[in-house]
Amino acid sequence: MQRWRVPLGFVCAAIFFLLSRPRPLTLAIGGAIALPGLALRAWATGHLRKNDALAVTGPYAYTRNPLYLGSFLIGLGFTIASGRFVLGIVFAALFLGIYVPVMRVESATLAELFGERYQRYLKAVPLFLPRFSAYGDGATGGARFDASLYKRYREYEAAVGLVVAWALLALKAFISSKF
Repeated sequence: MQRWRVPLGFVCAAIFFLLSRPRPLTLAIGGAIALPGLALRAWATGHLRKNDALAVTGPYAYTRNPLYLGSFLIGLGFTIASGRFVLGIVFAALFLGIYVPVMRVESATLAELFGERYQRYLKAVPLFLPRFSAYGDGATGGARFDASLYKRYREYEAAVGLVVAWALLALKAFISSKF
């Protein structure tokens, strides 16, 4: 399922676009939700050293899955921008069907890689919805955002994708308002 996540996202985005009925108001509300999701993904990527170190700083101090929370916000924003309530139901089903299993697999992998340290983190930090105070285990030394990680993991592609998706939705809204 994990390797199908991104291609399936593109297929779903195309279907959402075809079925969408965007309006300026839905675009604005959706954008107000999607942009923080994009920022959260960028922030999270700058704290992630995949399989080399347990990420517990930045947004990882509040939720174990900030990248997926960011993706959820982007998807929710895109769904709202589409102007179709029924697409929200489809989005929720797809998100739960794809990301919940992925989060379980990744949790098992992290438990294997980081043992007791991950178990402490797992007990203290929620899976998805963030906690109000930052987790701190004292072993990180206050790691800071690393922009090179943002580039290494090509997170800028999410920003480009969001701009393209919004431009297409805005174009569709403009064209449909003329007819």
